[in-house]
Amino acid sequence: MSKIFQPLKVGKITLPHRVVMAPLSRYRNTDDHVPLDIAVKYYSDRAAVPGTLIISEATAISRNDETDPNGPGIWSHEEIAQWKCIISAVHARGRYFIQQIWSLGRAGDAEFAHSKGIKYASSSENPMEGSDAMPEELTEEEIWAKIDAFAQAAKTAVAAGADGVELHGAHGYLIDQFTRESINNRTDKWGGSIENRARFAIEVVKAVAAAVGPERTAIRLSPWATFQGATSSDPQAQFLYMLREFKRLHLNLGYIHLVEATGDPVTWLHEKEEELDQHKTYKRNTLEYLLEEWDNWSPVIIAGGYTAENVFRAVDDLYDKWDIAIAFGRYFISNPDLVFRLQNGIKLSPYKRDSFYAKKAAEGYIDYPASEEFLQTQKYEQR
Repeated sequence: MSKIFQPLKVGKITLPHRVVMAPLSRYRNTDDHVPLDIAVKYYSDRAAVPGTLIISEATAISRNDETDPNGPGIWSHEEIAQWKCIISAVHARGRYFIQQIWSLGRAGDAEFAHSKGIKYASSSENPMEGSDAMPEELTEEEIWAKIDAFAQAAKTAVAAGADGVELHGAHGYLIDQFTRESINNRTDKWGGSIENRARFAIEVVKAVAAAVGPERTAIRLSPWATFQGATSSDPQAQFLYMLREFKRLHLNLGYIHLVEATGDPVTWLHEKEEELDQHKTYKRNTLEYLLEEWDNWSPVIIAGGYTAENVFRAVDDLYDKWDIAIAFGRYFISNPDLVFRLQNGIKLSPYKRDSFYAKKAAEGYIDYPASEEFLQTQKYEQR
């Protein structure tokens, strides 16, 4: 049996298998950032197999971070109530739920933010490529307010029933905007050196771990990604330092979530997927240096555009030395019974890319059917 179907302890929970649903922004939320009722069905359907770990879409930590139209938040009474319904539906099926939380920073919609009276800000006055919107540089006081907001959102999520929280520290959002030298040009203690650029991420992790416990805390990192202009001249040094600090501070995190070079959104947004393996840079830019440093301090979830054809090699060969799980994104959208299909060698259904971000739409969200084999199994179990 493949290692992917063997148990893995993640924080205080033990997963019976290692297939994880990745965080996926879907925009099925109201104009007031409350998940729609169809979101309850969406998450519940993908919790088809017992013990599956579901990671939520990225969720704004406060009103001042809701800078994405129809993106979800987790601070108002209405938002929290709906997340409680979602989490309860997942738990009712014997599955686990992690809330991913974020602040978009300069990746938010500047015009939308201003229309709500929200400051459009980032680590530095450094605009997105091709944009005329100039973010304001966060002050020292505002930086600490953001850190506190992450901690409060984490407490709110756990109080709503989540088994833990994952900080979105990848892909050019606010935490990554501090980490990356292509964006962070500060000259104070929050910028300049590798150590200073890592400070914001480390302080957020410390604050969240203190609020909900390190075993309920995780962070997602994308060392090789170039999405939204977030790059480093020396990703190895930058991210090795961050992991070493987590260990030095005795932060026994529930897990670390790492995105492979092939998981950079730039690749699947702008290139043909069948050409990805031809890119030598993807083969050269591996995660092994981080896995060696982390050395099974806690489990690692790895994402990178996995399919039914290559996932087993990753777990049983490429990463066999480490305690890893694999996050599926797009194929979890089109296959609510994804884990069952992998277990039984059932062909995966294709996804429809043009409906990924169709705001408020049920189409492409809750209309993908489970396999006939899975449905028959459910009928048998209900007898």
